[in-house]
Amino acid sequence: MRRDTVPLGFVFRSRAKDEKAQVADKAPVTDSKQPRDPQAPKGRPTPKRSEAQSQRRSVASTPTTRKDAAKRQRDERRVQMEKQRQALAGGDERYLPARDKGPVRKFARDYVDARFNVAEFFLPMAVVILALSLVKVTSLQNIALLLWLVVIVLIVLDSALSGFRLRKRLSERFAGQNTKGAVAYALMRSLQMRRLRLPKPQVKRGERP
Repeated sequence: MRRDTVPLGFVFRSRAKDEKAQVADKAPVTDSKQPRDPQAPKGRPTPKRSEAQSQRRSVASTPTTRKDAAKRQRDERRVQMEKQRQALAGGDERYLPARDKGPVRKFARDYVDARFNVAEFFLPMAVVILALSLVKVTSLQNIALLLWLVVIVLIVLDSALSGFRLRKRLSERFAGQNTKGAVAYALMRSLQMRRLRLPKPQVKRGERP
């Protein structure tokens, strides 16, 4: 009895083709028409336009050299100084220097600005006294020396009285809070002429803070 023999090569080729066909059937079908960002890594979703723009801006704004970093720091410092200058003129608490910030320091400033202080008139009185002392008249020179003593005594007494009253008001208004240094801060401010004080006065004369 005759049997038809099948070549072994044909059998192996048929199995290989069948396996490749099964693998191709199981492979996921992807949409080749969907555009892909050439910068996006494979296997990750394409970033949105807004995200890509923000990433490009952040990369562009990052200083690449030491010179660029120094220039950026100078610009930021200049902006901060300008904000601080405007705050000293307008009283904006957000950009005031650390020594002027806080409700305690603001109250101390308002307390000094609301009253007449002998110390703030020291500079004009000193000019008058100095002019009298330069005159070659003994009586006027004696008067100038006496005025010096009177002015110094008045400043000391007024400053002591002002500091005592301010300390009392601070203990009443800010009970339990840290008011250290507020009295000395106010007395230093009282030595300046009103128009030269920084931050600028925010209350009028006689107005109770």
